[in-house]
Amino acid sequence: MGGISAADDLAWRDRCLHWVGLSQAQHNRRATRQRESEPLVLSGHGVSLRVDNASLLIRNGFTHYPQKREEHRFFRGDLSLPPRIIILDGSGTVSLDVLAWLAEQNVPLIRTDWQGRVQSILSSDGFAADRSKVAWQAATRDDSLSRIAFSTDLIAQKIGNSIATLEKATPASRQREIALSSLRLSLDRLAKQGASDMDVLRGIEGGASLAYFKAWQGLPLRWAGTGCKPVPAAWRQLGPRNSMRVGKLAKNRNATHPVNAMLNYAYAVLQAQLQIRLVAEGYDPTLGIMHHGYKRSPAFVFDMMEPERPMVDRALLEFVKANPLHPADFTIRADGVCRLNPEMARRLVELCSASTPDFTDLGTAKL
Repeated sequence: MGGISAADDLAWRDRCLHWVGLSQAQHNRRATRQRESEPLVLSGHGVSLRVDNASLLIRNGFTHYPQKREEHRFFRGDLSLPPRIIILDGSGTVSLDVLAWLAEQNVPLIRTDWQGRVQSILSSDGFAADRSKVAWQAATRDDSLSRIAFSTDLIAQKIGNSIATLEKATPASRQREIALSSLRLSLDRLAKQGASDMDVLRGIEGGASLAYFKAWQGLPLRWAGTGCKPVPAAWRQLGPRNSMRVGKLAKNRNATHPVNAMLNYAYAVLQAQLQIRLVAEGYDPTLGIMHHGYKRSPAFVFDMMEPERPMVDRALLEFVKANPLHPADFTIRADGVCRLNPEMARRLVELCSASTPDFTDLGTAKL
């Protein structure tokens, strides 16, 4: 936000240390003989993963100065082995031996860019398609009635979960009651009338989503440190979900509000977890039923994300209610897009990953 001064550097360092401390306190609560359930999240410059004497040696990157470099060593079969490793942007190296080691231990490696978009997922499951499941995907996609029925069920779940998120994570207000009323009407319409085609369903979903996020708007955000470093007036409360940028690139991924930037990271966690599980179960992640698979995008993953998005939203809302934000948690690029402090992003990804369902049953019987 403006030029970088010595005070800015100190504030950046202090916020990095703040989020590192919260993350370490959470990890220290794992019981000695309890298997690790949270991912290992890496960020910064100089991330290194290599195999050393048959063990996996990981050095985290540098995000601030001065900083003691975080190091992890894992042995085969360790209870402390994370269920997955997530690299948030940054730079560094990964040896080929590491890929084989992780595949042997069934630990996926996920890489995201600075906007939270998934760039790659390396998993021991690869893509060994189950012909019957892929055939089901194609048949459901090609049959208009089956496609509408499948998609309607996803959207009904999403609206129901949106209602629960507003009730549990937002304060009572006239805006919230209007949104809840609109969502309940949409849910009732789907239950009684259904949707005659995909355009009608998208219209219902779009109206419900608009009402849902409108209930967020105006909710105050707590800030610390703004006496020394001001923030844009729009950042003092929750705003619209879409970017405030103009032009063809003004989409959610180009977040100009910190909460939208945080949501992008949170949704990336959800996408990665679901994609790993869907591939492991033999589905084609690119063969969407409700969503179109443009340029080999994981359209079926986007389908299955829909009902879970409100749960991720709830985790984020609880996060911002519990943690005052600070100007050093964010930077504004020259194009107005908001970028997160990497240590804050790590903490957010850890929390959202822990709050996301394990997907032990994706409902294959129903599918």
